[in-house]
Amino acid sequence: MESSDRTQSIQSSSQGTNPFPDTQLKISVHRKSPISLESSRSSVFTSVQGGAGGKGAWGELLDVDDKSELDHTNKEHDEISNTRPDSFKFALYKKKATTIIEEYFSTGDASTVKEELKELALPNYSYYFVKKLLNMAMDRPDNEKEMAAVLLSTLYSDTVMPQQLYKGLHKLLVSADDLIIDTPDTVDVLSLFLARAVVDDILPPAFVTKEIAYLPKDSKGFEILKKAEKGYLGTPHHAEVIERRWASKNKSVENVKDKIIELLQEYITNGDKEEAFRCMKDLKVPFFHHEIVKRVLVMAIEKPQAEDLLLDLLKEVCEKGLINASQVSKGYDRMIDSIDDLTLDVPKAREKLHHLIAKAASEGWLCASSLKSLSVSPKIQSLEESVIKNFKAKAQSIIQEYFISGDISEVISCLEMDKDANSGQLNSIFIKKLVTLAMDRKNWEKEMASVLLSSLSFPSDDVVNGFSLLVEAAEDTSLDNPVAVEDLALFLARAVVDEALAPQQLDEVEARFGESNPVGTKVLQMARSLLKARLSGERILRCWGGWGNNSPRWAVEDVKNKITGLLEEYESGGGSREARRCIKELGMPFFHHEVVKKALVMVIEKRSQRMWRLLEECYDSCLVTAEQMMKGFTRVRESIEDLALDVPDAEKQFSDCIKRAKAASWLDNSFFYGQSGGG
Repeated sequence: MESSDRTQSIQSSSQGTNPFPDTQLKISVHRKSPISLESSRSSVFTSVQGGAGGKGAWGELLDVDDKSELDHTNKEHDEISNTRPDSFKFALYKKKATTIIEEYFSTGDASTVKEELKELALPNYSYYFVKKLLNMAMDRPDNEKEMAAVLLSTLYSDTVMPQQLYKGLHKLLVSADDLIIDTPDTVDVLSLFLARAVVDDILPPAFVTKEIAYLPKDSKGFEILKKAEKGYLGTPHHAEVIERRWASKNKSVENVKDKIIELLQEYITNGDKEEAFRCMKDLKVPFFHHEIVKRVLVMAIEKPQAEDLLLDLLKEVCEKGLINASQVSKGYDRMIDSIDDLTLDVPKAREKLHHLIAKAASEGWLCASSLKSLSVSPKIQSLEESVIKNFKAKAQSIIQEYFISGDISEVISCLEMDKDANSGQLNSIFIKKLVTLAMDRKNWEKEMASVLLSSLSFPSDDVVNGFSLLVEAAEDTSLDNPVAVEDLALFLARAVVDEALAPQQLDEVEARFGESNPVGTKVLQMARSLLKARLSGERILRCWGGWGNNSPRWAVEDVKNKITGLLEEYESGGGSREARRCIKELGMPFFHHEVVKKALVMVIEKRSQRMWRLLEECYDSCLVTAEQMMKGFTRVRESIEDLALDVPDAEKQFSDCIKRAKAASWLDNSFFYGQSGGG
């Protein structure tokens, strides 16, 4: 077994066996080092959007059958199984978790929650955080239930591992009979939380099915599961209904904005600060306080006579802690982003905003250095802000899907749908988003990003613009990612080696920001040093541990041969643990569909049940994701006619494989096989 992974082994049966036993649960995760308490972190508010995980990101899909047994030959596993929780650490974690959740409901700052949980460095107790978060949200208003659902999606897979999420939800369901004593609507609330987790793609539907089989039929937990399954997930258009369930009619965005304008106008009229404070508190939207800040600034610019009155109000709410620093910064940043629009109505709006920022900074309640840059001259934007915003959201979705599937052609197809006269600007935005997301991921995903960048064949000017945006933002990025400078330098050097950039274009990138950005200058210096080093091309091509970006250097055939060799060795009597180790050491999880394809071909050609068991172990240990499994089956389906020339009953065997895969939840029921005899 790989030292970096813990293999889940759960003894279960179809009746009365706890799918999440405390002493036998082993979690399959890639452990991450805790964030150093000494690391410098910015307190800039990170807006949270629902949805996380995605296809193939459900960890071990709880598909544990009655044949699963503990591996008693692995001493490391036995030691972990028999280790009792450290009661002191757990008590400390429980206390800290409660404080973190309470602060989150006050501030809405998910990034702070993520940082504090990582600093605790106790990932095996994350299930308690899940349980406590939902337990506390049950008694709160709908907008805070929505905040809890959004936080779960944000933490999923990065801070809270899948198996910890499942365990936390399981414990909530088991304790539902006790919860309902204090919270009569426990069934309604928890069933909606479960349905929302499925819709947000952080909980597999199989979880509901397996829990139904485990819990007694007369328990409240069973009732919750049935309501989630039939009452929410089984209804038409259930996703839209579930996502909007906690959007209060009285708390729509437009409604809140109107109330903010109303309370500020009333304050300008009567100057009653206490009344203004009361109205802000009554809104109960601490995560939307940046709108108050932005609206104060707009009114101060539009109504110079009320400037002192409005800034005095803003200063006092900051000093009282009614609006926290991250919300203040976000409000100012939003004002900076929209200043060009306001300039159409107030020609000197930009100069006035400069004045407002300087005044707040001089009084000590605003950190001007944490804000976005505000140039003296207006920016010339060729695209509508809404177009750019929509494209950024779409680009993020495309990139996240690519990191799962590795399908470059799909990325190109999706991007071509947005081609227009201003596609150059969108290309630059896509490059920035791609590299930014990759810098927070593992090396093989950075390799995937470099391969994609060189495969897109964007015009060199667009690539220059994209890297210019990255270098300009390097100082801010380095606050959250300590190795951002080194990573960005490697991405730049790799782009030159892959001929996505010409060497002289590094000068163009540098010319965009000049000497005003010392961090950006350091990035360019490091990139040039990497390119000047001896054997730089070969070293940079392997900087992420990959093989380059086109077929000769990528050596796909070599990888295919390695896969064939390791499978044949396993088939001839090799150990499954060694086979899985070899698959992992290939370092190409986005190419695991080749493993699936070749293994299936061996199953069909040699009627090898041993090879099928290897696929089971690869899937159960999350070595092969559902996405890669689906792609492997699809590739066999496409080549089944050729296989049938050598194996007459290949179609029938493949149909049987599909049925077995669906039964094991490897494949979605939507997967079909259209040949004769297909299942």
